[in-house]
Amino acid sequence: MRKLIESISGASQIAIQILLYPCLRGWRRRWGSTEEERTLGLPGDELVPEPQWTYHHAISIDAPRSAVWPWLVQIGHSRGGFYTYEGLENLVGCQIHNVLEIRPELQQLRVGDTIITHGRSGFGPPVTRIEPERSLVLGGPPNQNGSRSTWAFHLLDGPDGSTRLLERGRSRAGKGVADKLGFGPYLLDPIGFVMSKKMLRTIKRLAEPDPASPIR
Repeated sequence: MRKLIESISGASQIAIQILLYPCLRGWRRRWGSTEEERTLGLPGDELVPEPQWTYHHAISIDAPRSAVWPWLVQIGHSRGGFYTYEGLENLVGCQIHNVLEIRPELQQLRVGDTIITHGRSGFGPPVTRIEPERSLVLGGPPNQNGSRSTWAFHLLDGPDGSTRLLERGRSRAGKGVADKLGFGPYLLDPIGFVMSKKMLRTIKRLAEPDPASPIR
């Protein structure tokens, strides 16, 4: 029942973002981030040097980088999932199961590994940059139509031992209608935002759990 309620909530948020697309675009693409964070040069930016559109999402986590990193490094299909609306992901064939505990066997990740986002097709971006407890960058190499994008996570030191988790996306669509939809902002921006917001908030809860209210 909880997953059903969450899925309905997520779908409703996506509908609102699509219906109010131009009105919410600016807020959506900078959600939680500061101007300094949005202009900060970070690993992976060079992979899409002239993006057609970008987004910068961020959240503060009351835990050190070492407590946040394990949740990032185990993301992906047949790994830890993406900590978001599992029901919505599986509705479109992603075949995702969120793992809400750190598993040692999922902590190994190297450049060149693929983070599968859609289980049915086996599609997913490669790991292109990895700096333990600092940066995880996915994607970057252009496809046959010249489209390219990066999906990156960066951990910055916050005040009093806390962490700023930054999610940054940079994308440039190549030739063809399919690439314009697959790499352009028209669907990825509103839908991706709702899923990303849920993901960042879940990672925050997992990294700084309340012993009185464990996540199940």
